[in-house]
Amino acid sequence: MQAICLWSGPRNVSTALMYSFAQRSDTRVVDEPLYGHFLRVTGTLHPGRDEVLENVNCDGDAEMQKLLRGDNGDFDILFMKQMAHHLVDIDRSFLEQTSNIFLVRDPREMLPSLTIQLPNATLADTGLKMQWHLFDSLRTAGQAPTIIDSRELLLDPPSVLAQLCAALRIQYTDDMLKWPTGPRSEDGIWAKHWYHAVHQSDGFAPYVAKTDFPAHLEGLLAECNPWYEKLFEYSIRASRAN
Repeated sequence: MQAICLWSGPRNVSTALMYSFAQRSDTRVVDEPLYGHFLRVTGTLHPGRDEVLENVNCDGDAEMQKLLRGDNGDFDILFMKQMAHHLVDIDRSFLEQTSNIFLVRDPREMLPSLTIQLPNATLADTGLKMQWHLFDSLRTAGQAPTIIDSRELLLDPPSVLAQLCAALRIQYTDDMLKWPTGPRSEDGIWAKHWYHAVHQSDGFAPYVAKTDFPAHLEGLLAECNPWYEKLFEYSIRASRAN
């Protein structure tokens, strides 16, 4: 079985990408298996925190070992949607057993959405700094992690997904472009707080540039930009003209 971890930040179309992989007949998807662990060890106050803590395995080390060593049925691929900032106080040796993808988004477009749910969001909440350090450490360890930018993905989903699948050495299929609207069985219990828009979708939405940016987020944007730019330099690019 090939195990894949998608290391994303919040509001990066990561759920859409999870739904995309869920359309593959050879793939089992798992939604944020380290979320309960993150909430427990950090005390972070997220919407639905208590319900999450009561309903998921909050021992991140045990959960990852269960997924990687457990029974994944007849599936050839295990795709785990992860948030980079969830990697707190956890044994990272499981990363030696996973193919690793990073999903990033221009903070000028991501921050206004993030701060709807997290009005006092910080650089740590975006995951960007963590993504860069994790990407760099995996390369140093001899891996070849892949970076996807959400804008490039939305500009040309078939091209970017095909390039991603090639990097993962799996077959691309057009089935990855469409999914049924509404909630999915793979959704985490937190979906009702975060997944409203993606539940209305049946595929990757066309890219639409955001023009307005709140002045009060300029300071946070300045913190985020250097990390995003370092990551974007290594990202897969859309074949379609930007």
